Amino acid sequence: MNPNRTPRRRFPLTPLALAVLGAVHEGSWAQQDEAVGLKPTPALREDIPAQVRGQQPSFVFGDRITGRPDLDTTIEGDAEMRRGDTVIRAQRLEYWQPDDLAKARGNVRINRAGNVIEGPYLELQVDAFEGFFTQPNYRFLRNEAYGQASRVDFIDENRMVVRDATYTTCQREDYPGWMPAWILRAGGIRLDQEEEVGVATDAVLSFYNVPILPIPRLSFPLSDKRKSGLLPPVIGIDSLNGIEYRQPYYWNIAPNRDATLYPSLMSKRGVDLGAEFRYLESTYRGEVQANYMPGDRLRDMDRWGYHLRHDGALPGGPLGTLGLSLNLNRVSDDNYWRDFSRTSASLTQRLLASDGLLQSNVGNWYFLARTLSWQTLQDVTSPITPPYDMLPQLLARHTRQDLPLGLESSVELNSTRFDSVRELTGQPNAQRSFMLGALQRPWQAPGWFLIPRVQLHSTYYSFDAPLTNGRLQADRTLPIYSVDSGLVFERPTSFLGRNFLQTLEPRAFYVYTPFREQSLLPNYDSGFNDFNFATIFTENSFGGHDRIADNNLLTVGATTRLVDPDTGAEAAKFAIAQRLRFKDQRVTLPGGQPVSERLSDLLFGASINWDPRWTFDGTVQYNPKTRRSERVTVGGRYNPSPYRVVSAAYRLQRELSEQIDVGWQWPLNDLWGDRGLELGPGRGQGGGRWYSVGRLNFSLRDKRVVDSVLGLEYDACCWIGRVVVERLQSNINTSNKRIMFQLEFIGFSRLGSNALGTLRQNIPRYQLLRDPNLPAPSRFTNYD
Repeated sequence: MNPNRTPRRRFPLTPLALAVLGAVHEGSWAQQDEAVGLKPTPALREDIPAQVRGQQPSFVFGDRITGRPDLDTTIEGDAEMRRGDTVIRAQRLEYWQPDDLAKARGNVRINRAGNVIEGPYLELQVDAFEGFFTQPNYRFLRNEAYGQASRVDFIDENRMVVRDATYTTCQREDYPGWMPAWILRAGGIRLDQEEEVGVATDAVLSFYNVPILPIPRLSFPLSDKRKSGLLPPVIGIDSLNGIEYRQPYYWNIAPNRDATLYPSLMSKRGVDLGAEFRYLESTYRGEVQANYMPGDRLRDMDRWGYHLRHDGALPGGPLGTLGLSLNLNRVSDDNYWRDFSRTSASLTQRLLASDGLLQSNVGNWYFLARTLSWQTLQDVTSPITPPYDMLPQLLARHTRQDLPLGLESSVELNSTRFDSVRELTGQPNAQRSFMLGALQRPWQAPGWFLIPRVQLHSTYYSFDAPLTNGRLQADRTLPIYSVDSGLVFERPTSFLGRNFLQTLEPRAFYVYTPFREQSLLPNYDSGFNDFNFATIFTENSFGGHDRIADNNLLTVGATTRLVDPDTGAEAAKFAIAQRLRFKDQRVTLPGGQPVSERLSDLLFGASINWDPRWTFDGTVQYNPKTRRSERVTVGGRYNPSPYRVVSAAYRLQRELSEQIDVGWQWPLNDLWGDRGLELGPGRGQGGGRWYSVGRLNFSLRDKRVVDSVLGLEYDACCWIGRVVVERLQSNINTSNKRIMFQLEFIGFSRLGSNALGTLRQNIPRYQLLRDPNLPAPSRFTNYD
């Protein structure tokens, strides 16, 4: 210890600080807490309220402290001043208390809530945080951005102006000649920490010391918070549009409303004007998307499309609160779905629904009013029979689960007007009304259940044109009887050294429905239910209400599970089910044949999650008569660690399709031993990591690739590069191809095509190389 050096001193500058220090010396910590009203908290506050900030004490430290009480203080030698989340260090620090003004010289460093600025000279009104800093270096906590400037002017605690500035998030590496991979040089940068946005003027963005983008004025985010302004342009090349340039503009109208304008210029087609508006209120929310393309050179016509989605609540008086839902979709022409493949997914289908719903729950009653109309986009190579519009549908349903003797009941009343073009459907339009009543008595216990149920289905039709028998009305009434039953057995067991609780769950379901002639009735909404484990234990093999199958059949099945006794996690599940028919099913859909097989196809199902890295599931529909599988769906996924996933699926529909679907995301660095598991993306040996991403859908029946997405990503810590090639089939003979390039400057912006959006949409379980949902770093990370 140097005997000539003045001991480092600590000096509180406010009466409140003196009171706190006095409490420490005069009494216990408990007495101090009581004196100043302290309360325990599990975490220190990240923010300091404005009303508290002005009451906080200031503390100064240094080798030599002189001054006049309540006037001025001078600290020399390792000078330091602390107030709340602000720390100022320098060789010499002068503080004038009446003006709350601090002047610091020599190796000055200020830390404000984790944001650090260093330089030779500082003048600052500490509480208002107004002043300036000369020749500073700065570093921001939230995104680890840093840079240099000739001067920083502090406007207030949240806003500053940096002059003759540089800005980058590339962290310095220790070797001669190092330069950041990307850097923004600007005449001025205005940073707003409250709005979390920066605005650069007279700027140039350089990438590996090559200027790539001159910027007269640019706003950029300091976080993922929404802000108004021009978004990075999107540039793409594809076989349909040619070279495409899209310039989005985002308008943050209010915290609960925003809009995005995205005009596009396509070299082969012209200008496409697109927009999106979103809103969110306490009782409703929604979005509107629309685009208009005047004089599309591809079809020599004006093109347009819109999508509206609204969900909300309305006061309904005696009907309680009404839920209102709207889903409206319309486009200009039949070719829209193939020519605008990257528009809203709701507008790129061939059947576009416009649906409006009003619904309400009052006690045991549920009410619904609905209108549904369709726009069918026809293709001469694959025509579609248009579905029926429902204009309108009215429904009321009553349920009771507290009847005497343990009975439960439900009654549904439904009336629907079906309307379409008779020349296309080949049958008359109609008003259909039906009543469906059900009564059941469940018996249930931990190891078994038994649920007998009886239903009555009564239907009435009124047609706008006569049937083949000349009638304008028709009716049908059918009883339906069913019994559902099952057992649950459990036993402890072990497989491959692991302990499990194994279950055996046999189930039997019997249904009887007498035959009623229905072949003369038009079909408005009925179709075959998919044959799977969700539908095999149901009363009707048809969906909708125009066909009710005559049944006398028994469905039997069994399920076994392996359950971890400690966590309850299901490691494996295997199931089997089959129907036994006691007589032919005579009711069919139009053009169908009666079902005479006494035994249905066998259903096999399995899902295995033995190891968290592996997932497997599959379903097989096996025909014992032909001894072959009619339908197969088998899929698996290997996910050993973040950013490493491979998924594959095989799908077979006999005589219709047979496809293999493979998707992946995997670091190519693994091929040469640089696994980088502990360091994360972009932190492996050599400073950067390559990733291969893609998805391939291959038709074994046609022996060709149907859809494909192939891409490369390079993560270099402070920037990410992406190249993606996409080929999507639009119909049997044509496909759309495009190539996308994207540069993402971490903590700043993205340039190029929307390659990231394509990867997120197409790659199963694709993981972003930068997680936008990570919490902001704590200000105590840089607390010093």
